[in-house]
Amino acid sequence: MTRVNVHPLVSPWGRFGLYSFFIDAPEPAIVDTGIASSPAGGMAPGLAAIGRRIEDVRWILLTHGHIDHIGGAHALWELTGRRAQVVIHEADAPLLRSRRAHVEEYLHGRARYLNDPEGATKVAAAADTVISGEMEPTTLVEGGETLSLGGDVTVSVHPVPGHTPGSVAYVIDGQRSVFVGDAVQVHGAANGFPGYADPDAYRASLRYLRDEVRPRHLYLGHPYRRADGTPYGVELDKDQAGEALQGSLDMEARVSEAARRCLQDGPRETDSPYSPFAPIADGLGYTGDPTLEPSPFFTTMHGYRTHLIKEDDHG
Repeated sequence: MTRVNVHPLVSPWGRFGLYSFFIDAPEPAIVDTGIASSPAGGMAPGLAAIGRRIEDVRWILLTHGHIDHIGGAHALWELTGRRAQVVIHEADAPLLRSRRAHVEEYLHGRARYLNDPEGATKVAAAADTVISGEMEPTTLVEGGETLSLGGDVTVSVHPVPGHTPGSVAYVIDGQRSVFVGDAVQVHGAANGFPGYADPDAYRASLRYLRDEVRPRHLYLGHPYRRADGTPYGVELDKDQAGEALQGSLDMEARVSEAARRCLQDGPRETDSPYSPFAPIADGLGYTGDPTLEPSPFFTTMHGYRTHLIKEDDHG
């Protein structure tokens, strides 16, 4: 099987660097698309530097539906002359089709804890600014599919829900190069806390990646942090990948234990910025700002709260 090279493409966004990855296959692919300005501002010059053209991209592979991953999809699709296939999991496709879906996601989750009367307006404004266009994906996946990138190069699609319901990993077959977007959080990125909507699914996906997929090369959507706060790069070798996956599982176990204790005692409203989950932040030694979007602290806490309510209902 032909070995294909992978090139990271970075574009700036505030305090974040947004990472996409170019798969240099006969039918070239880009994994994740940053925001509206990323294709022209980061990808095109990055590709030109390695002698490639953005117009030749034939696959746009989206790992999940958050705005910093799908925001540039429409703009990139336009730059390919609308010839590229745009691939996303059906569960996250609404976030590609509709800017309003991002506001709804906010309102049904972290908005309940942020106490920001302008919050929905801010999310709507961000979606309007950083999403280059609403669009219908050309290819919906649910996991188990194999995509042909020309010649004998294939990419398999693996569902890894948890961060979002429709998170997927794309694996270059034969070389176990694995693109996971934000499905491997370790100790979080810039906000210093791991973000996932469904803790059970997140845990199961990490075990699946560790035990079944076993990445030889792991490509992350952001420079996620180790326990000591130092960031990994976005290109991890086999040993680093194993460390990051196990580190993510260990951190989830710590968060889960703290969340379970707090929620069984009953969340209490206080003046803490972490209210009603202040004991969790205290127990974990977390001192980051929980109001900074995308607010992984409250996204994750809402996930545990929802999960434990469901457990109690079935108990």
